[in-house]
Amino acid sequence: MKLVLATDHAGFKLKESLKNILINDGHKIKDFGAHQYEKLDDYPEYIVPAAKFISENRDYKGIIFGGSGQGEAMSANRFKNVRAAVYYNGPTNIIELSRLHNNANILSLGARFLSLNEAITVVNLWLNIEFEGGRHESRIKKIDSLS
Repeated sequence: MKLVLATDHAGFKLKESLKNILINDGHKIKDFGAHQYEKLDDYPEYIVPAAKFISENRDYKGIIFGGSGQGEAMSANRFKNVRAAVYYNGPTNIIELSRLHNNANILSLGARFLSLNEAITVVNLWLNIEFEGGRHESRIKKIDSLS
């Protein structure tokens, strides 16, 4: 699968660890950074270009990282055809529904609330669930027509 990754300092370590695992699993990765740990960097520097890319390249999915994942998802969701879902621990039904009903194409992970093993489990689950379509299709079209 073709994947975009992006983070700021808060998710840097998790992104780098997960990136190596995803590459070893055969995924094609486009990394928008951060490419090194910078304590004072700001997530829009990395998330905005990644979300814009996904908006224009619908064959990619994205995994973005931050402290909570909230601000990152808010930034990503400003772009047409981008549907970012936040996960920072909790029931995995959230992950399932983000794909089944909302066709989320970006997963925003709260790195301060997840271990690497939890992130691996959640990402693998998210990547392997297909959009259910049906009655949800018209909702997605309405969302995508807004911007």
